[in-house]
Amino acid sequence: MEIDKILGSLKEGNLSVSEAKKLLALYSIEKVEEFAKLDTGRQNRRGMPEVVFAENKELGEIKKIIKKVFEKSNSLVVSRLVKQDYPKIVSYAKRLKLTVKTGIKSSTILLYKKPIKLKGGTVGILTAGTSDIGVAEEAKLVCEAMNCKCITSFDVGVAGIHRIFPVLKDMVSGDVDCIIVVAGMEGALATLVTSMVDIPVIGVPTSVGYGYGEKGIASLASMLQSCTLGMSVVNIDNGIAAGAIAANIANRVSRKSKQDKC
Repeated sequence: MEIDKILGSLKEGNLSVSEAKKLLALYSIEKVEEFAKLDTGRQNRRGMPEVVFAENKELGEIKKIIKKVFEKSNSLVVSRLVKQDYPKIVSYAKRLKLTVKTGIKSSTILLYKKPIKLKGGTVGILTAGTSDIGVAEEAKLVCEAMNCKCITSFDVGVAGIHRIFPVLKDMVSGDVDCIIVVAGMEGALATLVTSMVDIPVIGVPTSVGYGYGEKGIASLASMLQSCTLGMSVVNIDNGIAAGAIAANIANRVSRKSKQDKC
């Protein structure tokens, strides 16, 4: 049953509220053959686009998912494309007349049909090192997919601690609603930033590192053990989650601010 028929039947009393909710829930799930079930209602329900984790999917599967998503949705994030598939998916998306937004050093892309208006909140994104940029850009793409503006600054880690102060000043002046801090090695930048601002901070440990505590373990442990209050931590290299949480916070702040002005 189509969504307008469901609502019409509810209005006419032919469906109960619980029956309508069940049918609407089914309407928001789209099957792609037998290998994928897409949550096409997520954007309306949660303000977040569908995200496809591409790393362990076949090229043909990714293409079918993209085509199916855009039958009902305006945007899609495709994360962690393997190197050989990246240019093929970009080319395929363009053949579907989709706009492709890429990130520096990132294997994640944002696809959309109609332009995304950045009318939500504002998110600051920092990296400790240049090697952390790919994860930060992944977070940025998710924030932009969720209508947030982003202020970014890269390579401002504690190895040259003086670099962070003018950057934080700009972010505070820009009235960011949340700050994402992406850091590998010992991950100290997230604690430092959290100790200096009254803004929610999301720490993203990255797998940059070697020896004892390699592959992000030291950075994750450091952030989890931080004694500075006001920071939350996501999993290693999880720019997707950081972007979604930050944008959710920023958009709620933005909505509340607009309501207060009315």
